[in-house]
Amino acid sequence: MTFGPASQLGVALFEETPPLELTPGRTEEEVETFIRAVYRQILGNAYVMESERAVVPESQFKRGELSVREFVRAVAKSELYRSRFFETCPRYRFIELNYKHFLGRAPDGLEEMRSHSTILDTQGFEAEIDSYLDSDEYQNAYGENIVPYYRGYKTQPGKNMVGFTHLFALARGSSSSDLKGSLSGKTPVLNKYVIQEIPLPVIPPSGGSVGDGWSFQDTSAGARTRLGAGADEEGKVYRIEVTGYGSPGKVSRVSKFRRSNQVYFVPFSKLSQEYQRIHRDGGVIASITPV
Repeated sequence: MTFGPASQLGVALFEETPPLELTPGRTEEEVETFIRAVYRQILGNAYVMESERAVVPESQFKRGELSVREFVRAVAKSELYRSRFFETCPRYRFIELNYKHFLGRAPDGLEEMRSHSTILDTQGFEAEIDSYLDSDEYQNAYGENIVPYYRGYKTQPGKNMVGFTHLFALARGSSSSDLKGSLSGKTPVLNKYVIQEIPLPVIPPSGGSVGDGWSFQDTSAGARTRLGAGADEEGKVYRIEVTGYGSPGKVSRVSKFRRSNQVYFVPFSKLSQEYQRIHRDGGVIASITPV
């Protein structure tokens, strides 16, 4: 199931588009649809010029010599993918994008990031690509003839909610691109959050209305506020992450918050009071976690 209204989270198109599975007897026009879908998924919705297309693998795919998985492999190992995501991006940005492009989810914890970093160190670029496409997870999710798609925004057995929130920082709606549509650019989005297993606020993609459609942005140290001197007599402090702060109503009204994302550290005894204050100010609580 989808978490919340799909249209508000920017995943409506993903939810409304059924998986594409190649079956015998497809027309040439239908096969072209599969080719476009593979480029869109594997290249992060980036525009592909005619001169950049993988012409030989396309021809082999059209003749039935390549399965969808092997065509995905050819595009992933192409000079186009290498130059856009491997040679120009930091290592952990490359890995998190690989998870998004090939497995349709965000990396799940430090060990996954570390294992793929080791593959890059010891075996190189092509082995890193193969490690996703030859995995049991890929086979179970897509098999040989289903085009990979985003699935990390749905609840999945064995996957924690931290990784679920992380995908929304990577997938910013169907109109965004991993080259030009991300505020992070080539900087890793999830590095410290994956390492520390910290959830992120689930923020809708940018929209045109005031108080709605917030773009993802990191909650920097400047956005953190500690309410109270520390833990109370019960020894408990909670981290509240809030999003959605804006200027509701008239466009000319200015929010008192410099950023739409805020983080508060609150003693347990003040938790209920702070919860009410946030809602009065128009904020949306993305997560409450013990410190």
